[in-house]
Amino acid sequence: MTQDNKRFVARDRNWHPPAFAPGYKTSVARSPQQALVSMQQPTVSELTGPDFSHLRMGPHDNDLLMNFRQEVSQGVTQGQGLPQGERIIMFGRVVDQFGKPVPHTLVEMWQANAGGRYRHKNDKYLAPLDPNFGGVGRCLTDEQGVYRFRTIKPGPYPWPNDMNSWRPAHIHVSVTGPSISSRLITQMYFEGDPLIPLCPIVHTLKDPEAVETMIGRLDMANSKPMDCLAYRFDIVVRGELQTYFENQ
Repeated sequence: MTQDNKRFVARDRNWHPPAFAPGYKTSVARSPQQALVSMQQPTVSELTGPDFSHLRMGPHDNDLLMNFRQEVSQGVTQGQGLPQGERIIMFGRVVDQFGKPVPHTLVEMWQANAGGRYRHKNDKYLAPLDPNFGGVGRCLTDEQGVYRFRTIKPGPYPWPNDMNSWRPAHIHVSVTGPSISSRLITQMYFEGDPLIPLCPIVHTLKDPEAVETMIGRLDMANSKPMDCLAYRFDIVVRGELQTYFENQ
């Protein structure tokens, strides 16, 4: 650990979206009604845990083409039993704000299917469910902080924020980072999607550079010829020795 990693870096409140954003209507009801309360000194477990090194992963936990695939009888045509949609690889590195890799941390993701529908009881969008696609995955980062998923590109979908609001195609991501105190929940958009600048949720970010951090970049070098494209999405969490609130 270098001395530079121990220095304090204050959070930039203008970088993060506000809790109350009237243009993003569901934030109105769930935004805080009173002033924020600062946390006391975190415990050792909050700064160093949990330890995911002993977490048992299934063989297809990070492969959404396989982890919800239905059994098919012999003699079916090629491709039957696999999810419908554009096959992609989503990968990247988890690092702290100083570029130090975060190894062996848990990365979870969830998404809509190729038609833009989630496998959730509250999703009533008219797009059909895909019987071979569950839409969830997880993995641990390696020694260099690298994670990887194989999945399908999700479709956009309408949502009742206003008369004609559509969410751009996106994949939700949760990463714990060095400890539970640094857990980050974000989402990856896809490079070149014309719906990104139209999305009311994206509009809550005032800094264009902040929006850019949520866009996965097409990476032809890591794509699989005649199989699938790859999108790189690096995730930055706060350093393991950082103060999580400015006035802690």
